[in-house]
Amino acid sequence: MITHLQGRLVEKHPTHVVIDCGGIGYFVNISLHTYSQIPDAENIRLFTHLQVKEDSHTLFGFIEASEREIFRLLLSVSGIGSSTARTMLSSMTPHQTRDAIAQGDVPAIQAIKGIGAKTAQRVILDLKDKVLKIYDLDEVYPNSNNTKKDEALSALEVLGFQRKQAEKAVDKVLGQDTSLSVENIIKHALKNL
Repeated sequence: MITHLQGRLVEKHPTHVVIDCGGIGYFVNISLHTYSQIPDAENIRLFTHLQVKEDSHTLFGFIEASEREIFRLLLSVSGIGSSTARTMLSSMTPHQTRDAIAQGDVPAIQAIKGIGAKTAQRVILDLKDKVLKIYDLDEVYPNSNNTKKDEALSALEVLGFQRKQAEKAVDKVLGQDTSLSVENIIKHALKNL
């Protein structure tokens, strides 16, 4: 119903702003990311999402349309409400949130206050395909380390190591530095075997 607000910034707080639009003051909930991006100028424009419930109408504001898009995607996940979605966008930038979902990075999402392992996995399961499609991301990009991992594991198996043992060593190496070449992954893994 309300897609954006443009008006005079009356109040600015880390959790909300008040925007005067034609003599009407709108109380708009924001994330810390939006708070940090709002200029101290008198006139501002925020993209909005209106959440209508039986007992309330709550307005959420975003400095970028992309942040609003991520917020709406998060709301579509069972178990994620508006406060959890806002907490996620306060803990990570929209870009980081998008990348964590695209890469299936459960620990990054689980690190956010109020999100457990099951919820983090559900977010990735429900949104990964949507995020890859909406942002036209190449699925090879988030999994480039997996290709290196697979090559390193194959080489270690050829050298006579058991797959489980080799996988632990390779995971340990990649946990410390994901930018290593396949050769260096193998070298470091051999030190751990």
